[in-house]
Parts: sequence; C-alpha cells; structure tokens
Amino acid sequence: MPQGGGDVRRARHDHRVPRISAFYGIVIEMYFDDHPPPHFHARYAGEEAVIVIATGDVLVSLPGRALRLVREWLDSNRDALAANWTRASTLQPTQPIPPLP
Repeated sequence: MPQGGGDVRRARHDHRVPRISAFYGIVIEMYFDDHPPPHFHARYAGEEAVIVIATGDVLVSLPGRALRLVREWLDSNRDALAANWTRASTLQPTQPIPPLP
C-alpha cells in the first residue's frame, strides 16, 4: 500500500503503470507485479475493464463498442500480451503493442 495509506487503485494509475497500447480512445495498461490470472486493463471514457489474456473473460466491463474493439485487439495480440505479463510480473519493462488500424 502507498505510504500513508490512500487508495491503492488510484495510486497505481501513475507514470509507473506501463501503457501497452492506445487506439480509438482506449488505453491498454498492465500493472507491474499484479495478481493472477494474467490480465490487462483497458480504460475508455472514464471506465475501466479488466480482461483475462488467455480466455478473453471480462472481469469488469466497458461499453459495448469499446469492449468489442478491445477483444478484437486481444485476439490479434494474445502472445505479445502474455510476454508482457511475464515481463511485468518480474518488474521488467513491457513492450508496446501496435494499436488496431
């Protein structure tokens, strides 16, 4: 927990959270040393989704069109996301992943 207490969720959204990709107003991030299962965070219009890399299961959702775009991007980049999860879980720098065209 951040020193002095505070909201862990808010504290994690800072410059140390790797931005993996961004497209159509959607920002894809992956926290360092995050909890399993391997997943990423997608933010859009003030909302945040948590999506499992291996299955595409959505733990917290986004509006319909944004979620469809994120799933399309996930299907094309699953291996690169899994590699980034491994890097982030060992506190190594992540690699950018190209956005949707």
